[in-house]
Amino acid sequence: MIYTDKEKYSEFINESVTYLKQHGFENIKADVEGYETPKSYSKVGSDISITPDIVAEKEGRKHIFELGLKSSKPSLLKSKWLFLNTLSNLKSHHFRLITTRGHYKFTNEILDDINLSDKKLIKI
Repeated sequence: MIYTDKEKYSEFINESVTYLKQHGFENIKADVEGYETPKSYSKVGSDISITPDIVAEKEGRKHIFELGLKSSKPSLLKSKWLFLNTLSNLKSHHFRLITTRGHYKFTNEILDDINLSDKKLIKI
């Protein structure tokens, strides 16, 4: 989810955190009020900053979660997901996408566009 959609979908972030807690994830950091904010990554020489929606640990491995929700700026979403996928591969983390009813088609189209169609979605 991009920064401009954060307030609009903050309730869904809380639902996702609850889901992750029920499935054994610990040390959950979320980009929403009430939780510690995950580490942000900044582009050198620019004011662009990327913050994952949710970061959690399970069985000693870090997992990065992004919310696959409809957005007015899909190109920003694509670049964010590509960056987070590359980062997670470099650091041996897991990168997963969480989506909900009404957003499946949009999320799958974005994944197909950036050749990440092998990613399985967590459907809440």
